[in-house]
Amino acid sequence: MPEVTLTSLYGLKQRGEKIVMLTCYDATFAHLSCEAGVEMLLVGDSLGMVLQGHDSTLPVTLEDMAYHTACVKRGNRGAFIVADMPFMANATLDQTLNSSARLMQAGAHMVKLEGSRWLAESIRILAEHGIPVCAHMGLTPQSVNLLGGYKVQGRQEAQARKMLEDAQALEQAGAAMLLLECVPTPLAQQISQAVQVPVIGIGAGVHTDGQVLVVQDALGLSRTGHTPRFVKNFMQGQPDILAALKAYVAAVKDRSFPAPEQSFNA
Repeated sequence: MPEVTLTSLYGLKQRGEKIVMLTCYDATFAHLSCEAGVEMLLVGDSLGMVLQGHDSTLPVTLEDMAYHTACVKRGNRGAFIVADMPFMANATLDQTLNSSARLMQAGAHMVKLEGSRWLAESIRILAEHGIPVCAHMGLTPQSVNLLGGYKVQGRQEAQARKMLEDAQALEQAGAAMLLLECVPTPLAQQISQAVQVPVIGIGAGVHTDGQVLVVQDALGLSRTGHTPRFVKNFMQGQPDILAALKAYVAAVKDRSFPAPEQSFNA
């Protein structure tokens, strides 16, 4: 696979071609994902739940994130790597710069921060220092206690309007990408059309510029037995893991995933 860059990702958006992202945490899945044609690898703090067995992402440390980013980097074969900023690793501007530098030095090409318009100053400073930022909006798992659980965000008109305005403000501040989680399909489509940067969705419908799933979810692996609505098991009917990942890539590219049953329309 040719080296994927921020420029090439912008080109995919401009041409209306879907961007494929997978969340993975190790060299093996990174290598398989690249072989399948995945363009972006997200080293997510979801590793706290998927790998470490916690009930949230909050216990994940910066050291955890740097370690797994380095693992993914070693297995990468041309994909664009995004690393999550873990809980409270960006509480101050100095902390944000130091934490971001640690993740970039571990192998990330971009850092992802959870939040809304209040991230603008941090995003501006990071961009000035050459660190691209993906702003994660909608359901932000690090704020699960404040949100009252894992719930769809943006269903009320006022909340939807604010999310759209916040997305535009973060783009203006220098955000190079947005990720929308558990957002109604019409709102996600509106945001994707209102900004020039690529918008990746998970539980945000088919009209975002790209899609992301946790690789274990895409393969039908779950330690809890609970399958979120936005997940599809691509292992079904496939002979091996690589074939399943290729099926995921194809489904995103041809817009058959996510289907309405994996989306929230209101």
